Amino acid sequence: MTEKRILRKVTLRLIPFIIAMYFINYLDRTNLSIAGPGGMNEELGLTATQFGFAAGVFFFGYLLLEVPSNLALHKFGARVWLARILISWGILASVMAFVPNAGWLYVVRFFLGVAEAGFFPGIVLYLTYWFPNSVRARATALFMLAIPLSNVVGAPFSTWLIEVGNSLFDFSGWRFMLFIEGLPAVALGIMCIFYLTDRPKDAKWLTADERTWLQGRMDAEADATAASHHTGVKASLGNVRVWALGFVYFGSVYGLYALSFFLPTIITGFSERFGTEFSLVQVGLITAIPYAFGAVAMFLWSRHGDRTGERVWHAALPLFVGAVAISVALYLTSPFTTMIAVTVACVAICCALPCFWPLPQAFLTGAAAAAGIALINTIGNSAGFLAPYVTGWLTDLTGTSNAGMWAVGGAMVVAGIIVLALRGGAPVQKTVPAE
Repeated sequence: MTEKRILRKVTLRLIPFIIAMYFINYLDRTNLSIAGPGGMNEELGLTATQFGFAAGVFFFGYLLLEVPSNLALHKFGARVWLARILISWGILASVMAFVPNAGWLYVVRFFLGVAEAGFFPGIVLYLTYWFPNSVRARATALFMLAIPLSNVVGAPFSTWLIEVGNSLFDFSGWRFMLFIEGLPAVALGIMCIFYLTDRPKDAKWLTADERTWLQGRMDAEADATAASHHTGVKASLGNVRVWALGFVYFGSVYGLYALSFFLPTIITGFSERFGTEFSLVQVGLITAIPYAFGAVAMFLWSRHGDRTGERVWHAALPLFVGAVAISVALYLTSPFTTMIAVTVACVAICCALPCFWPLPQAFLTGAAAAAGIALINTIGNSAGFLAPYVTGWLTDLTGTSNAGMWAVGGAMVVAGIIVLALRGGAPVQKTVPAE
């Protein structure tokens, strides 16, 4: 009962705020998918390839600074470092509303990636300071609910902002949307300084006994992991399993970003493929449907993983299901059946993501965890550039989105195979289920 009571207090204190931060982070990172068909591509004269490059160039700066940023968070504390990230990215996200051409769009997107570098792996690392291994997939899933929620709420909201901007201001609607959606990150960054707590021992909102128990539990787990695996920063950066898990994450993220950036465009393309017509707001609402199902499935699947203690198949099986679903979607003959297949693919991706992160956390701790988690995220998020760019390039090359979706399915299959190949190793062994 002590454990449940303390972890409930920690969850209620930290997770809603973390969800809010990641919600805005993911919204600012992917709202280009709404801005593109919402007028930006036409106004700036972007081809599908140029749009894909604009979406993906964000990750050049992001990936360069992932590891240094996470090491800085480990050294200086999450409260100060996350605040720095939030404030700087919020300013740049709003500045993007004023770009005059494709070149400046590329530049601002690049520096937006520099500003955001380290946010996601920093949060993953931060959770290892507060949640024991037995409940970490569930805690990760709660925070990652921001991904589907940013599409469920964010896509309709973004399209609404574009329409408001178009009708009320002498300012392109897509520009108005980008400007408004950058501001909450600045506000949350300021709040972060006063609200977050770096470690359990510093939590004045816990009683002295609760602080002692939780810090002792987390220290004991970290010591046990360090004693079992003896992994330092340098060793973690050269660890074969870290790199292999990075490629697993690459396959998962490839599917996520391909859907995030191109699903609105695919839905808009239903008019040519099936003869249907949707308004911009309707496109936003339809885009939200797969992610609504994904949010529910993400929580339930990760909860099942924590209860059983099984990690491998909880990460691999959704990848295989998603790969099949996205491939089947290419050959369906109506918007309704196509969206069913896309929804299954989205659900699968949402299920795989939180169940993946307990795998590296099983053998990395301390500064090694900061470096290793950041490296895995760096490798995985290189898909953030490749997925939209390759999808856009293949669309321009072939005239349809089919080839790009085949690439998504292939990446997910390879990721699932790698997870199973690592099955016999330490990082993917079962954890003790939560009581």
